[in-house]
This record gives sequence, C-alpha cells and structure tokens, in this order.
Amino acid sequence: MTSPYFRPIMPNSTEAPESPPAVMSFNAADPSGAAGLAADQAVCAAVGCHALPVTTSIWVRDTAEIFDIVEIEADAVVEQARAVLEDVELAAWKVGFLGSVEVVSAVAELLADYAQVPLVTYIGNLQAFDESQAEEYIKAMHELVLPQTRVLCGNITALTQFLFPDVEREEPPTPDALMQQAQGLGVQYLLVSGILVPENHVENVLLSPRRQLLRERFEMFDAGFSGAGDTLSAAVTALLGTGAKLDQAVHEALEFLDQSLDFAYRPGMGNLVPDRFFWAQTGPEADDDSISPVSLQ
Repeated sequence: MTSPYFRPIMPNSTEAPESPPAVMSFNAADPSGAAGLAADQAVCAAVGCHALPVTTSIWVRDTAEIFDIVEIEADAVVEQARAVLEDVELAAWKVGFLGSVEVVSAVAELLADYAQVPLVTYIGNLQAFDESQAEEYIKAMHELVLPQTRVLCGNITALTQFLFPDVEREEPPTPDALMQQAQGLGVQYLLVSGILVPENHVENVLLSPRRQLLRERFEMFDAGFSGAGDTLSAAVTALLGTGAKLDQAVHEALEFLDQSLDFAYRPGMGNLVPDRFFWAQTGPEADDDSISPVSLQ
C-alpha cells in the first residue's frame, strides 16, 4: 500500500523524481523498536521524509523499561553525522536522548555549524540516569542545546523536571510558566503535551514567548505506551522538514500521534507501541472516518 503522504510523479513527466526532505535525528538505538531512533525512522518514513539516524547511545531495554545505557564516544557520534552532512542537504533535525554530557557538547558544536536548519529538541524521561548524571546532563542541555532550539517538546512532567530541576512542586507549573523558563534558556517555541484536564482528556499546548499559538484536546487512552513522545517530536520535525508552518506542523503531528496511539499494538509483555503506519491498516476499523490519513495540504 502506498503511503498517503507519497506525491507521485506524473506518468508523462520527463523530470526525475525529487528526493524527499532529509531529516537527521540524534537519538538512542532502541532494540525494542518502541522509541528512540526506531520511532524517529518510522515516523519520517510515514510522513514522507528520508531519515538520517545518528546513534548517540544504546538502550538495554524491553517494551516496559530501560535497564541500562551503553554510551558511545562523542567523536564516533560526530563522525556519523558529519559524513552524512557533507553528502545530503538537511531539511530539519531532532535532538532526542544524547546519552552523555560529552555527546551533548559534541552535538551542540555540530548544530552550531548549521544554525539555519530548524532544530526540534525532545525531552523524555531521564530516569535511566542516576541523580548526579541527570543533573550534569540537564545542565549541559540547558547551556549548549537549548539556545539553538527552535521547538522544545515534552510532556508536562518531563518538562517540569527538566526546566525546574531544583524546584519541588506539589502541582505542575502552567504552560506559560514553562515557556517563560524555556525562553530564558534560549528556546523559541515550546510544545507541552499530556496536560490532564477534566472528563478524561489531555491537552497539548504550543507556545511562543508572547502567547499560546495552539491548544488542542484529545481523549486520553487508558493504557501505557512506549515511544509516544518520540513519535510526536519526530512528526513535528519531519513536518517542518516538508515546509509546513509551525502551527500546522504541530496540529498535524498531534493528529498523527492520536491515530498512532489508536492503532497501537503490544509486541511483548510491556507497554503498547504506537503504530506509525496506521494508514496502511486494511481491516474494518481502518475504514472509520475518525482514522483517515492526516492531510498535509
């Protein structure tokens, strides 16, 4: 089945088909296939982009949890990226889990050489680190990566811990308070997901320093997922790479995530994994109008 995002060349055209936008992702290798580079590559393919995956670390994990992190030398990470960047023109890139302070520093230096390329930074759960590792990693990200970030993404819990690491709170801060803190660290836009609201729904908010640009509500799924955050942030990155405006990219990415979660499957005994190729489903449920392919027009 052809992806709904595929743009065919007319039969009589003598022009060679254009290459899809290339999107580079710095993230961890995930052998469970749930998150990390596995999620980023699947989302890029589903949206119609060419993925350029750069391995920053290796997770030892299953579909339920991360047991350990295998670090990769910073020079090896940079060599992976530079070899491709000297060959392929980049449309957008994403920073996910970088694995160590040394890799954060090396990747930040590389990002600075391509400041014109839009950067989406995703902050997930850092519980695989011990307390001192997490503190050092967060500090390095604050100082080196956030000043280069166009869009910072994460759920409200992860963003609170990341942006306010030294503050204990009984209630999470408002999205506006998170944006104010992120702006002080150099972030241009903030996407806060997973805000619990009444009637079993969650809200997702896109903010600039001046105002809320988009606020969308979805019904909450009564299930645990692995890879939802990587799915959303990769979709935002890929859609920006196609040339979509930011508010449109975020809207389409949220719809993409919702449908991916609606078709999620359980490959093991742990969490559900989003189906990033939901549009290829051929069963009766796929005929429902509520899960029609996301329009990129």
